[in-house]
Amino acid sequence: MPKSTLNDHPTVKMYYMKQEAVQGIGGAPLDTQWLRDICLQAGADDVGFVSISRTELDDQRKEIISLFPEARTLISFVCKMNREPLRSTVRSVANTEFHHVVDEVTHIGHQIVKELEAQGIKALNPPAGFPMEMESTGKAWVISHKPIAVAAGLGQIGIHRNVIHPKFGNFILLGTILTNADLTSESRPIDYNPCLECKLCVAACPVGAIGADGDFNFSACYTHNYREFSGGFTDWVEKITDSKNSKAYKAKVKDSETASMWQSLSFGANYKAAYCLSVCPAGEDVIGPFLADRKKFFQEVAKPLQDKKEKIYVVPNSDAEDYAKKRFPHKQVRLVSNGLRAKSIQAFLAGLPHMFQRNQAKDLAATYHFTFTGEEEAQATVVIQNKTISVKAGHIGDADFQLIADSRTWIRLLAKETGMLSAFMTGRIRTKGPLKLLKAFSRCFPS
Repeated sequence: MPKSTLNDHPTVKMYYMKQEAVQGIGGAPLDTQWLRDICLQAGADDVGFVSISRTELDDQRKEIISLFPEARTLISFVCKMNREPLRSTVRSVANTEFHHVVDEVTHIGHQIVKELEAQGIKALNPPAGFPMEMESTGKAWVISHKPIAVAAGLGQIGIHRNVIHPKFGNFILLGTILTNADLTSESRPIDYNPCLECKLCVAACPVGAIGADGDFNFSACYTHNYREFSGGFTDWVEKITDSKNSKAYKAKVKDSETASMWQSLSFGANYKAAYCLSVCPAGEDVIGPFLADRKKFFQEVAKPLQDKKEKIYVVPNSDAEDYAKKRFPHKQVRLVSNGLRAKSIQAFLAGLPHMFQRNQAKDLAATYHFTFTGEEEAQATVVIQNKTISVKAGHIGDADFQLIADSRTWIRLLAKETGMLSAFMTGRIRTKGPLKLLKAFSRCFPS
């Protein structure tokens, strides 16, 4: 009796039969319509496909490949959220909707990956947001869903920096799946932006994070809306540890704030606002009431959020503090740290534009040269003028102020683990130029 070969094994035969039926891996590309049907049947409300080689993903490719080296095609899908819960002034109602749809995105992504895996196709679905890699990556996500969704034709970014779907508006959450398959065709970005530039998101934001001129204050948004996520949680824990007894703690944190943090820890992190999503009238399914009566739409949707008496979390001496006190005097401003602390020089430099407070820099025009030595060597030029900031690698042009610092000392200084005076005295930080420029620089980045 002849000795059987591996190809005669029933498992091997079944594998090759499936490969021949599906094709795509080492053969013809997968049929795009077949994959679309798989995604919609799994529960996605819309889906698009984009190749890893697309130019729109040039600044995302390294991140994607590091997550899934075999990535060839990205599946981007959306799940709709119900509008009225998100518009509620009761945050538990709005947050329940967020959490429910996040779970849907996770489940649908799992189902799609399960189906692809059954067909012999490798696939991976990263989380919708806020996983556990912040310590190593410095980010609260492992993949940037928004640019992928835009490239896959699922919408465009509005003035509020959220993806607006042409039909569902911004009442969506995004999911992404990475696969090692090629497709017969792929999606293209839509050729218009659904954003109406109505500025309702500007009017509703309690911390002025969205500028009427299109500017976006990341730090203001992060500090308030994400108060009970990682950064705000760190600040809360430090308030506990810095309090010598319960009386001292209660002087810093109100009972209602402790209860809110407990709710986030027990039931899912609580978004404090997200009002920009609530009031947005863009999208075919959403725009009707806005077009019918704009004044009524504002009174029913935006005004209750503006009038709500609530706590607003801002960093001391920030643009958000000035804005909230002036624009919403009936809301209670709470001064906090946002917990944003760079863990490396690279993260420090990359984060400067996100932390920049343009109104604190209104009278500043200066060029700064940074030189970091020791564990992490780097050179950078930071230019602040006309309430804008530019950060570039290397030393460019003439500097008004120069700073040379041991990289580890600088990171410890940012974390308030050491003081500037001791760093100067030990020579770990040296400067050249007027010290008032260093103070002016610091004012632009309160944390």
